[in-house]
Amino acid sequence: MNKAEVLKRIKTTGILPVLRAASVEEAVALAKAVEAGGIATLEVTMTVPDAVEVMRSLIRQAGDHILIGAGTVLDPETARACILAGAQFIVSPALNLKTIEICHRYGVAVIPGALTPTEIVTAWEAGADVVKVFPCSAVGGAKYLKGLKGPLPQIELIPTGGVSLSTAAEFLSAGAFALGVGSDLVNSKAIADGRPEIVTQTAKEYVEIIRKARAE
Repeated sequence: MNKAEVLKRIKTTGILPVLRAASVEEAVALAKAVEAGGIATLEVTMTVPDAVEVMRSLIRQAGDHILIGAGTVLDPETARACILAGAQFIVSPALNLKTIEICHRYGVAVIPGALTPTEIVTAWEAGADVVKVFPCSAVGGAKYLKGLKGPLPQIELIPTGGVSLSTAAEFLSAGAFALGVGSDLVNSKAIADGRPEIVTQTAKEYVEIIRKARAE
């Protein structure tokens, strides 16, 4: 899958689940539960123990039907390691220009984090495919995103932080390219308790919210 196809898949799905897990087994179980709910994209954060190995294992087991990328990537060295392990996109909570550069070198989609208009434009000018607005909830949530899209309609934005079932429709209405969703969807406690159906049901609810928002 090339970069354009990866970005199209993320936009079409509308959700980028942010996975944090304690083990490979838990990560795989979360991935399967999310996919069963109709979401076939997944961001494995580098805060997961042995994150690159977890991601590599996920790609081996589910990479043919789940789009898997790396998150919380803070530097180009980590980005390169993730890309070589098979990551199809790179996400960061912050802006590192050299990380964008190395993703371009490998032809991999890059979604750096930014918050202020200046940071967002800087990321876009440096070649960001999409910009992650983080932490979006700390500065007004969907209202802030809508405020950004007014003067910056050409920049695709993924709000992360504060996205939940109760706020998802508002973020989409504000112009989100897709939604970055953490523990509200990727519920590791539900997996630990042996209840993956909770994650699957939440995923289905997100999918329905996206369907309705886009139909409008």
